[in-house]
Amino acid sequence: MQEIVALTKIPGNNTLYQMLSYHLGWSGDGAGESAQGKRIRPLLTLLISAAVGGNWESALPAAAAVELIHNFSLIHDDIEDNSSLRRGRQTLWVKHNLPIALNAGDAMYSLAYIAINKLSDTTNAHVASAAQGIISSTCLALTKGQHLDIALETAQDATIEDYWEMITGKTASLLAASTQLGALIGNSPVPIQNQFYQLGKNIGLAFQIQDDILGIWGGSEQTGKSVTTDLISRKKSLPILYGFKNENFKQLWLQPITPDNAHNLASALKDNGSYDYAKVKAEEYTHLALEDLQQLDNGSEYFTALNTLIATLINRTN
Repeated sequence: MQEIVALTKIPGNNTLYQMLSYHLGWSGDGAGESAQGKRIRPLLTLLISAAVGGNWESALPAAAAVELIHNFSLIHDDIEDNSSLRRGRQTLWVKHNLPIALNAGDAMYSLAYIAINKLSDTTNAHVASAAQGIISSTCLALTKGQHLDIALETAQDATIEDYWEMITGKTASLLAASTQLGALIGNSPVPIQNQFYQLGKNIGLAFQIQDDILGIWGGSEQTGKSVTTDLISRKKSLPILYGFKNENFKQLWLQPITPDNAHNLASALKDNGSYDYAKVKAEEYTHLALEDLQQLDNGSEYFTALNTLIATLINRTN
């Protein structure tokens, strides 16, 4: 993250630095651990690099890169979703304005590539090149997933199959890249890297389903954003798409959704089984991820930490 700090040394760019620092939860009102996010992606990269016998410190540039890519996507997502809160604080575009926040997101994206290129200093040119390729293809998958997420908001015939395609790109791709990068930097053979990729993908699918659950039933005190945001923005999350099986819910969905009636809609979803269905699917993908991890486990203490981390994702409340 030293590149962000370096921005303070560029004349006229101190405001840009402050914006990035604010979004990362390092400064400003409400700064601190709760504003900094879970940092699951860099943690996975570092843990896996060590678990397969590598030096976790060599993986630091990749860990920084995946976290910066994640936060670049959040800055842009908040704009695209018209979200006013992120981690209990004003989103960047609300605090400043849309054009300047969009530009800050672009800066965060650029810093991720500066970070990943530093792998040539901590590993070798081959690993650095392969890692850059992973980051590039992941960014494309990420933006494709976000495109589909936005498109589904107005689609009249959206299906649960569309949902799986969307979250595979929007959420699972970056988590899969995080685990794959750890294996790559730890000098694992390609088949093992591919297994770690699948592990990250299953973690990502479980994580997003749980996020969907919290987005409707979590409450702002848990999620740090308005509980009505996902409903009012008409996000086609898994509980919503499952809810379309019920004709009564369909009729409710066609009516205007406001903060006043969004809670009634959430109750209707729970009554028709959407909550239970989503919970079961989250548990299924968590189980698959734990099975993947068991197959890869070489007895290292780092695998114990990975097992604990994955197992707690399904039970998270924020």
